[in-house]
Amino acid sequence: MTRTPISRRNFMQQSALWAAAFAGAGAATTGLAHAAREKELNILCWEGYNSAQVLDPFRSSRGATVKAESLTNDPTMINRLRAGETKIWDLINVNNPWARKIMLPEGLIKPLDKSKFEPFFNAMMPEFKAPYKWAMDEAGAELIGMAQRFGPYSFVVNTDKVSRAAAEDQGWNLWNDPANAGKYGILESDDWNVFCLCAISGFDPFKVHSDDEVAKFTETAKRVFKGAKLVGDIATMNQAMVAGEIDFHLTGGTYSASPARADGQPQIRGITPKSGPFQGGKGGIAWIEITSVVNNPELSPLAEDFLAYVQAPDVSHTVAFAEGTFNPVTQMGNPECFKLFSKEELDAIQWDSLAEEMGRSVEYDIVPDYDKLLDIMTAAKREASGG
Repeated sequence: MTRTPISRRNFMQQSALWAAAFAGAGAATTGLAHAAREKELNILCWEGYNSAQVLDPFRSSRGATVKAESLTNDPTMINRLRAGETKIWDLINVNNPWARKIMLPEGLIKPLDKSKFEPFFNAMMPEFKAPYKWAMDEAGAELIGMAQRFGPYSFVVNTDKVSRAAAEDQGWNLWNDPANAGKYGILESDDWNVFCLCAISGFDPFKVHSDDEVAKFTETAKRVFKGAKLVGDIATMNQAMVAGEIDFHLTGGTYSASPARADGQPQIRGITPKSGPFQGGKGGIAWIEITSVVNNPELSPLAEDFLAYVQAPDVSHTVAFAEGTFNPVTQMGNPECFKLFSKEELDAIQWDSLAEEMGRSVEYDIVPDYDKLLDIMTAAKREASGG
């Protein structure tokens, strides 16, 4: 998944550019906000929620203009709200820690009506029942978003070349074996690559790191990028594995493997190591998307309507299999939703091992010294490419 956040220290430079753009469009935007918000909805999201398959039925049933912009990393979306785009967007869809730890404390999103939305969690899979941690504020008092898509995300192998059992047992040490140089690719996904390089280095990414750990991370990043046969996007990684050009790739899981699996390539499989350096000795990482209502001063009344709409069994299934990548959804805990998934669709999202893999994973979180590690990783990538 190309989840590649920018460095937050670039925020002020970007804010100035966005502010200039807003200045030119300010009058028009204000006019629209007052004139047509009751039939207008704007969504800032990961791909899938911007799909016509998801949006067109909602547009038709409400007679509404719905615009959805898809981006490929969370901090960029959040920075756009910080830069003044709370006046534009009604809903934001990002990975699990950002609503609870960043957006609510900064006043970028607003709480939901618990009496209206908490009952939806009762139809979700057991681990998402209310009160679900990432959908609540730090005090556990306010409901701040709705959970839907999720999945384990560590790395991917071609099981014709590396068996699932061997990959799960060896785990992150696949990248510490010199014999594997030139046999793997790296998915362009900066935040996840930082996580994975920490894991290969033997320590948890989600803490402040010692000087010795930073030195180890530096050595690992240089070695891993130097040993990569290619660096690219999801399609590039899947095509290279199917063609036999690489045996496995760093950063990946259900999300990235699902298009290949749905296309009749079941040997392409997301792997969650049996053990690793994460809290509790867990071996992998999982992500959960949370969709929240933006603290827009002219909030569209359709925002909460859309949040309820995507909870319906048929729409949840559409969200899971919208064009692009395919993912489990929390609503699969509802038998009326689950029965809509074909055997082939369940196989594409690795339903057979989903519970096991989620149990072996810690949940996506924020790296306290991310900027430092990102700079080191970027330098290693540039050096490996000869740049």
